[in-house]
Amino acid sequence: MTLFPWAVRAACLVPLLAGGAGALTGFGFLDTGLPPAADSHARYLSGLLLGIGLLGLWCAQRPRERIAFSALTFIVVVGGVARLAGWGLAGVPPLSQQLPLIMELGVVPALWLWQRRLG
Repeated sequence: MTLFPWAVRAACLVPLLAGGAGALTGFGFLDTGLPPAADSHARYLSGLLLGIGLLGLWCAQRPRERIAFSALTFIVVVGGVARLAGWGLAGVPPLSQQLPLIMELGVVPALWLWQRRLG
C-alpha cells in the first residue's frame, strides 16, 4: 500500500484543526475582537476550511479519485494565490498567516502530482 493516503490524512489535519477552531470560536482563537458581522463571516470561511479537510479525508480513502482531488487542489491553490496577492496589495501578514501558504502552494500541489503518478 502506498503512503499517499496517509500523507493526505496528515495534510488534512491543518484545515480540520484550523477550520474547526474557527467555526467554533470565530477568530476568537486569534484574539481579534471582531464585530458580529465579521465574526459571522470568519465562521463561514472556517466552515469552508473544515469542509476542505473533510473532503480531503474522503479523498484519502479513495486515492484514485482524481476528479474530486483535483477540484479540492484547485480550490486550495486559488485560495493560496489570493492570499499571496494580498501580500502585494495589503502588506505581508504575520507569520501565522504566512505559513498556510506552504500548504496552499506547496504541499497540496505536491500531493496532487503524487496522486497523478499513482496511475
